[in-house]
Amino acid sequence: MGDPRGFMKYSRQDKNIQSVGERLKNHEEHYYYPSEEEVKTQAARCMDCGVPFCMTGCPLGNLIPEWNDLVYRGQWRQALQALHATNNFPEFTGRVCPAPCETACVLGINEPPVTIKLHEVSIVDKGYAEGWIVPQPPQTRSGKSVAVIGGGPAGLACAQQLNRAGHQVTVFEKSDRAGGLLMYGIPHYKLRKEKVQRRVDLLAEEGIAFRYSCEVGKDVAFAELREEYDAIVFATGSEEPRDLPVTGRDLEGIHYAMEFLPQQNRANWGDVDIAALHPKHQEISAAGKKVIVIGGGDTGSDCIGTSLRQGASGVVNFELLPQPPCERADDNPWPQWSRVLRISSSVEELQVMGGEVEYEIMTTRFIGNNGKVTGLETVQVDWSSGKPEKVPGSEKVWHADLVLLAMGYLGPRPQLVQDSGCETDPRSNFKTDNKSRMTSVDGVFAAGDCRRGQSLVVWAIAEGREVARCVDEYLTGKPSLLPKVRLESFQY
Repeated sequence: MGDPRGFMKYSRQDKNIQSVGERLKNHEEHYYYPSEEEVKTQAARCMDCGVPFCMTGCPLGNLIPEWNDLVYRGQWRQALQALHATNNFPEFTGRVCPAPCETACVLGINEPPVTIKLHEVSIVDKGYAEGWIVPQPPQTRSGKSVAVIGGGPAGLACAQQLNRAGHQVTVFEKSDRAGGLLMYGIPHYKLRKEKVQRRVDLLAEEGIAFRYSCEVGKDVAFAELREEYDAIVFATGSEEPRDLPVTGRDLEGIHYAMEFLPQQNRANWGDVDIAALHPKHQEISAAGKKVIVIGGGDTGSDCIGTSLRQGASGVVNFELLPQPPCERADDNPWPQWSRVLRISSSVEELQVMGGEVEYEIMTTRFIGNNGKVTGLETVQVDWSSGKPEKVPGSEKVWHADLVLLAMGYLGPRPQLVQDSGCETDPRSNFKTDNKSRMTSVDGVFAAGDCRRGQSLVVWAIAEGREVARCVDEYLTGKPSLLPKVRLESFQY
């Protein structure tokens, strides 16, 4: 423990965010990071707790007190080693994870918690700047091969772990770049895509093969993979978006969030064909339009920020659920994830630009003219009975030129599930054995959102690491030397 009184001497100082007017001018990352000395001072606030609840708050079990102390002492390279010991991609989680570790921080009981996420991203960014992060190919090969279906964070983490165990891994990615939602969902201003590609390039240099624009079930049959590979891992994510099947849904101008968001990321890359991934090859722009985003989660927030940067004339956000409380409720004690109101940078932009988040509101029908959406009708709902009940007389019509549906996801593609012959759970995800992570089909495993439902990037990485250990044991027939990830049922 570097400074036993640090948590009493120093107040929390996190990274600074640009003003709304400044950051809406571009799609660049919009934070100003403190100096190394300032980060070291913040690391001194770590209390070296007898029971570090921050580690239980993190699904990866990151060694947070260890690398906090190493940062305080200026031992950055050792801190990077401790960070990479449990997290394959800290440059991603350090930017886009909501940091459940911080809500579990002991100091957070009565003071602002330690800036754990700031330390994480500072360590890995320094590692890249100093050239410490280099490819680590295995010294020997096992002769076994694994097909990983899906190049998102779960698939990439699984691939890297299995590759380091000596197995030959091929990642099948339906898009033209790897990264999944890291690449095509999360906006550029939260995570620059060069940072994603940098890590993918490192994985390729370590010996992992990537097959892009190759959708299993369409471009290659699942049966072919069964014949060619010794094991298969589904890491496809939760791909089926939740629809809103009300009157007028077929009007032009109503799109899923993941039809909209990838186009701006491709534009930021400089791609000429930004609509390449759209099922109808249709370009979508919010420029000059009244936009309504239905769904109040992270994806909805991303749609808000992207629409504003494209020059929308106005944006409104609908959320079916009630507004969360500003402070923890009695049934939500520390160190649980705090279910409180959080204002994302995009929602802050929305409010500054005159928009608002409308809570407890349900869309009942879409309105259009000449086949194009011109608005929608809503009704307020009451949750006092535990389920949404329409409030009589609360109907309202809203003008909209563009409606973006960001209401979550229902599971992996049904056709892929059918082709594989794997059983599913009641939520339509791949059903696996809790210990082996194997599906009902021998040699076929699943990890990430397609197994546990839509969740966080940090959970995807944890899932990928754990399934890799299970696959390694399956292939070798003996206990794996890959690290084990805790399997507690976190409520995040």
